[in-house]
Amino acid sequence: MTDKRTQAGADTGNMEKDPADWVTDEPMTGAQKSYLKTLSEEAHVDFDANLTKAEASRRIDELQQKTGRGRVGGAKDAPANPGSAGASGDEATVSIGPD
Repeated sequence: MTDKRTQAGADTGNMEKDPADWVTDEPMTGAQKSYLKTLSEEAHVDFDANLTKAEASRRIDELQQKTGRGRVGGAKDAPANPGSAGASGDEATVSIGPD
């Protein structure tokens, strides 16, 4: 069971945070690393394996712009940024339960 404070914060979780506001120095996730390597190869730019989560998210956003990946109607069909803050328009709405 979820308490009211937890439920109230669910709609404003870290998925809505701008990567510039992240306060972590954690290294990028495995998903970010894999996707960033693919994007870097497609964009013909150097891949930096030592980025933080926030840096990787910003870099993925930049390379998605350059390659057209991860964008609705983009040149290539690809998954959304695995570390994105959800500001790209790639998010989906899922309805659970009766209408």
